Amino acid sequence: MRALLTPDVARKMGIVLLRPGPELMPLFSRGRVLVEHEPADMADLPTGLVPPVRQPLTEDPYLLRFFLDERVIQAAGGISALEAWLFMNGNTCQWGEGDYHHHEITTRREAEGALRLCWHCDTQFRDQSFKALTDIARKNVVEWVVDKARAALHFDESHTLTLPELCWWAVRQRVFEAFPEPMAEQALGWQVEPIKSVYRECDLMPSVPATSVIEEHVKPVLTLAVDPETPESFMLRPKRRRWVNQKFTKWAKSQPCECCRKPADDPHHIIGHGQGGMATKAHDLFVIPLCRAHHDELHADTVAFEEKYGSQLALWFRFIDRALATGVLA
Repeated sequence: MRALLTPDVARKMGIVLLRPGPELMPLFSRGRVLVEHEPADMADLPTGLVPPVRQPLTEDPYLLRFFLDERVIQAAGGISALEAWLFMNGNTCQWGEGDYHHHEITTRREAEGALRLCWHCDTQFRDQSFKALTDIARKNVVEWVVDKARAALHFDESHTLTLPELCWWAVRQRVFEAFPEPMAEQALGWQVEPIKSVYRECDLMPSVPATSVIEEHVKPVLTLAVDPETPESFMLRPKRRRWVNQKFTKWAKSQPCECCRKPADDPHHIIGHGQGGMATKAHDLFVIPLCRAHHDELHADTVAFEEKYGSQLALWFRFIDRALATGVLA
């Protein structure tokens, strides 16, 4: 239980008087209570009992597009989970108008969410859709996503979810691509620039989108998964599987030739040394950037090429060392 009270200060006596009323007296029956300043988000609340939790994020218009994104809804559990949450958090019809409501409750799905209706209202509005119902469904989605994010981060029901916490939940659920630009700017602490209807040419300044900055910070690195009990490891003669990574070979193609430092052509997969074979080639990790001339020279006479430029393994070691040192492989 929390209360928002106006104190009466008797400065000469050093006493502060509070008048909670009979409904708030249980708040003072358990010993000490916490006293703090009124938060900015409670400035418009009346004096008296404070609701168990108030989530300012649900009232932020900049975040609405994020909450209604299909990827975010799926990350929170999907529409079925939303319907279950509606039943857990109420047993009354959410359509406030009308004189009669049936005691049985069901859910109605909208294009952007769902809402709780009694059987009478559900039948009355069947095959109909209008803005008031859509607004209720949207509000339910927003409150549900915030509640799911709070629970996933192991906060109790009295916790007010902050924007950094919501962003961390989105990163954990891999839905940070759904961040709208204003939300990303707030998360990074940037000033949100209002969109004007008319701009002067001198006011147009190039800038980096905040969403691209977040994507750069949270982009996945190349990781090597270790599975000590693969089916092939228990076979006498297992069939080999190639390790394929197009991102790495594309990067290798953009690097200079290991022989002449000119722009490379397609990356060369190591041949010989137990690599390559009929209808197959080495793993994508075992590649060397070579220009077209040296690539053709190597395939024409591998022995002569290695005598002139060094072993393929030595060239590969030098190349892979640079890839690790520059953070390409992590």
